[in-house]
Amino acid sequence: MRSIWNGAISFGLVSIPIKLFNATESHSISFRQIHTEDGGRVRYRKVCELDGEELDASEIGKAYEDADGSLVPITDDDLAALPLPTARTIEIVAFVPADSIDPLQIDTAYYLSASGVPAAKPYTLLREALKRSRKVAVAKFALRGRERLGMLRVVDDVIAMHGLLWPDEIRAPEGVAPDSAVKIRDAELDLADALMDTLGEVDVDSLHDDYREAVESLIASKAGGALPPAEAPETKGGGKVIDLMAALEKSVRAAKEARGEEAAEPAEVTELKPRKTAARKSAPAKKTATKTTSAKSTSAKTATKSTSKTATAAKKSAASPKASAAGAKKSTATTAKKTAKKAAPRKRASA
Repeated sequence: MRSIWNGAISFGLVSIPIKLFNATESHSISFRQIHTEDGGRVRYRKVCELDGEELDASEIGKAYEDADGSLVPITDDDLAALPLPTARTIEIVAFVPADSIDPLQIDTAYYLSASGVPAAKPYTLLREALKRSRKVAVAKFALRGRERLGMLRVVDDVIAMHGLLWPDEIRAPEGVAPDSAVKIRDAELDLADALMDTLGEVDVDSLHDDYREAVESLIASKAGGALPPAEAPETKGGGKVIDLMAALEKSVRAAKEARGEEAAEPAEVTELKPRKTAARKSAPAKKTATKTTSAKSTSAKTATKSTSKTATAAKKSAASPKASAAGAKKSTATTAKKTAKKAAPRKRASA
């Protein structure tokens, strides 16, 4: 790697000569601009507005544009002569817990390397002190024409520095949160927690840029004269989520299937339907109908019994005249005997 800056770390009265290296690199695919009609390359040329001449990098300097449009030339020597201790020094101002740094402030990352053998011991001392304290160092440094904040931390056996944005460079999130009040139920939170637990953790090193790979494949196929790859089919369920509970439940099942825990149904989003109050009211109607049917059945049985009793009584009534006549004759004879007995004179006993 090629160093982009040379200076020193100021650690109290200890000065540690260092070199600064870019810790990251971009793998994004860059494109050139062309004329769509003939494929000719479109280039940008740096031309002086006064004489119209094209200039190379050695002929180009810096200037500040004032409010009235006038330009104030600024040279590298002017910047180097600024009375700032951070012009060539990374000045540590404090040691703080790592979680006290807002991730929104974190910017470009750099590696710091000890410059020369004499710098190895103080460099190692600072590295081990950071390890043992479990803190990060907040520093100020000047790079590319402006003073910046930095955060020093240990990565493996190297001190890394992250450029930090100044606090006033972080925008307040005004108007970003939803305007309307939203109520989240405990059941929804439980499903969200279950989904998080099911997805689990991931090894970041295993992740890769699918888009870049697809673009590289497209370029390779077109360069070889082949047809571009077919378009990927559109995935369902990319619209507005209406039934949140159903979407969460199916997401949990899909995540479990991906981890080989259980099968999952195809995920789809369904609209919430209004409750069917009529269906609930019809349930008692069924019961009423059942009771009515039962009452009718009971009435039918009662009517049958009444009809049976009436028939029996009719049979008895048909046989009753003969019995009544016989009874009447017997009653008349008995009465006559009793009357005759009373009328007969009693015999007196002889003296």
